[in-house]
Amino acid sequence: MSTSQTDEGLKRVIGVSGLSLAMINFTIGAGIFVLPAIVSMNMGTFGIFAYLFCGILMACVMLCYAEIGSRVTSSGGAYAYVKAAFGSFTGNIINWLNFFGNVLSSAALMNIVADSLAVLFPVFSNALVRALLFFILIGFMMVMNVRGAKEGIGFVKLITIIKLLPLFAIIIFGLSYVKSSNLHWEHLPSVKIFGDTTLILFFAFIGFEGALGVSGEIKNPKRTVPFSILIGGLLLLAIYVLLQLVIQGVLGPQITAVKDAPLAAVAGKIIGPAGATILLITAAVSCFGNVSADILSTPRSLFAGAIDGMFPRFLGKVHPKFASPYMAIVVYASMIFIFSVSGGFKQLAILSSAFVLLIYLSVILSTIKLRRKKQELSEKSFRVPGGLIIPFIGIAAIFWLLTSLSKIEIFSAAIFIIMIVVLYFLTKGFKKRKMLPI
Repeated sequence: MSTSQTDEGLKRVIGVSGLSLAMINFTIGAGIFVLPAIVSMNMGTFGIFAYLFCGILMACVMLCYAEIGSRVTSSGGAYAYVKAAFGSFTGNIINWLNFFGNVLSSAALMNIVADSLAVLFPVFSNALVRALLFFILIGFMMVMNVRGAKEGIGFVKLITIIKLLPLFAIIIFGLSYVKSSNLHWEHLPSVKIFGDTTLILFFAFIGFEGALGVSGEIKNPKRTVPFSILIGGLLLLAIYVLLQLVIQGVLGPQITAVKDAPLAAVAGKIIGPAGATILLITAAVSCFGNVSADILSTPRSLFAGAIDGMFPRFLGKVHPKFASPYMAIVVYASMIFIFSVSGGFKQLAILSSAFVLLIYLSVILSTIKLRRKKQELSEKSFRVPGGLIIPFIGIAAIFWLLTSLSKIEIFSAAIFIIMIVVLYFLTKGFKKRKMLPI
């Protein structure tokens, strides 16, 4: 049955459409509303090739996720994949990196929601009003997901469609405003400029992996995971390239003057002053959609870690009626709320980019290792073509991107990983002593 219950007590209710839209929702965030201006100012029309280059690099990573996601079908996403290949120690590190990076990222996005609304309604600049807004929105998302993955993914599909409609409108109606004179270039950018711009742009493509946290609730994962990654990846690349083409073609040299809100400027040219307001609301909805997808996905990693004894056991409880990991959802949503209202976390949010790259690297290496276990490979499992070529391209791209991190970011990430390792061995030692006879 499509909604059959798993050994973990969860139900497989998420299909191709839900998973594909969740991936797009995770990936399209606030960045798309400002990145086109950065790309255009650095590279002009040639910036479209930066999108294509990033798309190729990201495809190598996504294909590895598609392969391992079709083989490892338990809850946890990257945590489950790495654990299957390298054991609980490495899996535990990945789970903490995923958890910590996501909670900071979602807290930052909630503040962007409040900041966007504050432009239209200044009352949202008040700290107490912002806290009330966070409580209502996060509480709504928490309740929605506690009621089950089917309801959670249904809401994610709805919010994704709502935030995509204005982007599609800009692409469709903006094409008639494009001036051919704005789409030619006199010279090619230098290798350094192309590389630096690609490094910035690459981060607009990350996030799809977050949707795979619900891997234990995906229907027919051997087919659904690869197919959803293919659909989501192609649609995402098409949206990015077409948006860049329209923005560059409509604004041309004027893009420098509206670098903080190029999409809003294009919308203003198409439908007048109301366009900027619509895009401002779209930016808020986009960020809200990212957080809603995160509250659906990341708690599954906490749930999987609790089942394996890496996190407190109560996080592994399944709701008797809704078959959802309700305690993990409640705890995770509560932490997003705390970080959203407390402040001081924004400086740490930059670490999430480094964490994501390390998670990608671990998943690619896990894919390579699991290939060697041929006896576990079923005929229905997806396998990336070309042998090790695509995984090696992905590894090279990740190392290249890691070189762009500052020394303080690398140092902070290293300290955090050391803390995770220490916590792992302390927890393991405590459990061992607890099992000893008195």
